[in-house]
Order: sequence, then C-alpha cells, then structure tokens
Amino acid sequence: MSHDLVFRMGLAALLGVMAAAGNLIGGYFVVRGDWSRKYLQYFLALGAGYMLAVAFLDIIPESVRLSGERALLYVLIGFFLVHLFEHTIAPHFHFGEETHHEEVSHGHARTTVLLGLAIHTFFDGVAIAAGFLVSTWLGVVIFLAVFLHKLPEGFTVASLVLASGMGKRNAILAAGLLGIATLLGVVLTSALQGQLKYALPVSGGVTLYVAASDLLPEVNREPNWRMALLVFVGVVSLLIMQALFHL
Repeated sequence: MSHDLVFRMGLAALLGVMAAAGNLIGGYFVVRGDWSRKYLQYFLALGAGYMLAVAFLDIIPESVRLSGERALLYVLIGFFLVHLFEHTIAPHFHFGEETHHEEVSHGHARTTVLLGLAIHTFFDGVAIAAGFLVSTWLGVVIFLAVFLHKLPEGFTVASLVLASGMGKRNAILAAGLLGIATLLGVVLTSALQGQLKYALPVSGGVTLYVAASDLLPEVNREPNWRMALLVFVGVVSLLIMQALFHL
C-alpha cells in the first residue's frame, strides 16, 4: 500500500470521526432545547443543494470513469435501496423534528426509524471512505456533503426518542448509534478496497436519494425565499470549490 493511500485512509478515518461527532452535536442541540429550528432548515437546504451537486458533478462521473456505464446501474441500485428501506422498514421516517407522538410511542416504530437512519449513516461512512480511495479531493467534498446533513440526522433521531417518551440520555445514545454506523461504513469500505467500483456508485445513488427525496421535500415545506436561495448556494459553493482547488 502506497504512502499516499495510507495518508488518505487515515484522513478518511479522522473525518469519519468528525462526521460521527456531527450526529452527537445534532442530538445535543435537541436535548438542550435552546436551538432555533430555523437553523435546522437552513442546514437541510444548504445540504440538499450541495449534495445534489456533488452527486452529479463528482461522484457519478468518477464512478463512470472507474467502471464505465455499468456504474449507472449501481447508482440506481443505491437510490432504490434507500427508497426500499424507508418505505418498508421505516415508513414514519422524515428529517426534522418529530412531533407526532402517537406514531412513535410504540417501541417498534421507534426502532424502525432508528434502523432507517442507521442505514443512512452507514452509507455516509461508505461514501467518505470510497471518496478517499479515489482521491483526496473527492473524499473532502463528499465529507462536506455528509457533514452538512449530520446535524439534522442527530437532531431527527434525538427528537424522535424524546417524542416517544424516553429520556435525554437515550436521545444522546441514539445519536451516538448513528455515529457508530458511520464509522462502521468507513472501516468496512477501507477494508474492502477492491469493491470500490461498487461502493462509490452505490453511495452516489444514496447521496442522490437523500438530497432529492429526503432533504428537498423538507425544504419545500417552508415557503421561504431564503430556503430556496440556500439550495442554490449549496450548488454554487461546490462550483466555486472546483474552480479554486480542482483545476
């Protein structure tokens, strides 16, 4: 293994830990109860635009470069894999604050939503590690895409736990479980480097689904021009990064 690859894998592990910490921070804000909900919406909007741009401009083109047009099949698999989990295992899942106490009061509903979010966060880790296996640039831009929705993930699961009648400690533990799932994705993908041609496009499909089907609908619930503007800011921020650092 080359020194450059060792460095990139070490960086993937470090940023994986930082991404996992984002889940805990999001959960902490819910437990504290003094964080304005509008900031959650801002993260969702910015993250949606940035993640869509990363998927279309970096992850999918790089996947095609590695595996040819067949990579698009794996992108599609990743997209519908999350769709399947969300609409079978966790039908009550949505990003944002959970206010439907009656829907999550049962342990089964709480467990299924937690499992659905854990699948999301596992693929967050897969995406980070797969990006760094290709290049430092791709790893960094994917990490930023992941981190932008890490706080909303932690916020979502912690509010779900509180809405189900469980205490603050359990809310933090649930957010921590999401962080562990992210680290598992990083470790597993780093260990199975030979499967990069599958891991990268599948994570691209997952990224595309989370941005288009999970984040954007939450953004569209808010009839606010600032929200729409932040989606475009997310897209433009990647274009600016490409112009400045990825010539």
